[in-house]
Amino acid sequence: MVNCFTNRLTENTVIIKPLIKASFETWLSHQDSYLQNWVKANRFLADSNTICLIPNQEGQLSHVLIGMAGVDDFWVFGDLATRLPEGQYKIEPDEAIWLQAEQWQRAAIAWGLGSYYFSRYQNKNRRPETGPKQLFLPAEIDPNLCQDFVNNIYWVRDLINTPTEDMGPEILTEEAQRLAKEFNCTIQTIIGDDLLTANYPAIHAVGRASPRLPRLVDCQWGDKSAPLLTLVGKGICFDSGGLNLKSPEGMRIMKKDMGGAAHVLGLARLIMSQNLPVRLRVLLPIAENVVSGDSYRPGDIIRTRSGLSVEISNTDAEGRVVLCDALTAAASESPDLILDFSTLTGAARVAVGPDIAAFFANQEDLAMNLINAGEQSRDPLWRLPLHSAYERYLKSDFADICNASAGPYAGAITAALYLKQFVPDAIPWAHFDISAWNFDRLPGRPVGGEANGLRAVYTYLKNRYGKI
Repeated sequence: MVNCFTNRLTENTVIIKPLIKASFETWLSHQDSYLQNWVKANRFLADSNTICLIPNQEGQLSHVLIGMAGVDDFWVFGDLATRLPEGQYKIEPDEAIWLQAEQWQRAAIAWGLGSYYFSRYQNKNRRPETGPKQLFLPAEIDPNLCQDFVNNIYWVRDLINTPTEDMGPEILTEEAQRLAKEFNCTIQTIIGDDLLTANYPAIHAVGRASPRLPRLVDCQWGDKSAPLLTLVGKGICFDSGGLNLKSPEGMRIMKKDMGGAAHVLGLARLIMSQNLPVRLRVLLPIAENVVSGDSYRPGDIIRTRSGLSVEISNTDAEGRVVLCDALTAAASESPDLILDFSTLTGAARVAVGPDIAAFFANQEDLAMNLINAGEQSRDPLWRLPLHSAYERYLKSDFADICNASAGPYAGAITAALYLKQFVPDAIPWAHFDISAWNFDRLPGRPVGGEANGLRAVYTYLKNRYGKI
């Protein structure tokens, strides 16, 4: 991982000056003639994410001006670590536009995330050659927290970006085992036909077609007297659609279908490294949804851990099928809170796009506090409704429930309503239907795997549980 931050200044520290376009001309008029002439010669107008490098009289870099659209335009710092030369940097904002510690933290995290580059499969001559750059953080900002955010989002991105050949069920399990070893967690893995013995039949049904066996990972950490927080993450390492086969374009980036498990691992590591006062349980149903003579079929009726029978109307709606067994296990302990993450539906992407984490919640105070945490962290969440009338789309003539609607409407809502059947109303529960992928290159957010809502959810958990 890149060491992005420092709390020690050097005599060669370069000053980064954020400037808002609306007040730029006024600011410039108060500067000396050298700086005014230099800025005008470089045609810098403080447009968002534009920079101007200012040398001193000896020709050494002294200041960096960067344009911001407004006070919340923190992602402009996301590319600086790759655009600037090697060295140490310090942000010196005007008090009029930058007063809160949260702004420092968001800028620092954006700085760190901008250094990410997935180069595992590239020749060295294709990798960007950049020297070390560190951002100075003032005393009121915790550099360890900022670095933890950066490290764990890097990890989430790495897990998602790795092709399925090198991130199948066994390897994803090994990643969880390494996490458990790092933090002295207890961990259990139930594999293959043992899932039937242990009563996880839905996970087994989805993954039985693959030679790389399905499994459930169950990891636990923390003081047993603390509130129990259970995280559930969809770990479909590749989704072909099963016998309801996806199109080639639809299958192209389905290595990301374990993005829910990646989010849960990254969030769990952040919780443990920051030592939040919770008892943590992580449940990862892991499988590949592929085609073979043993594939589960449309029309099959499978039992679930809860006892409910499910008619399979679409084998490409497999994520909710593996999640329902894990959610039943999660609910069996009546935890203080259940959060699940999954790349569940294209409908959620159509509704909110890839930048926003869509979520559902079964309790109003939970939903509002999550939304507030998203606003606090500037990591956007958007609540979709658990509109119970749409349960009619999941009715089956032959089983207790169908796994997917036959119609084109409310795909994200019906998926969430399916999952809701497996979580008692008395247990606070939120379901995140995420993209886990950047389709556009943006400052601090390269094309590829992404952590959607992770900063917001951690902020919510810190607000809810406090810190030791």
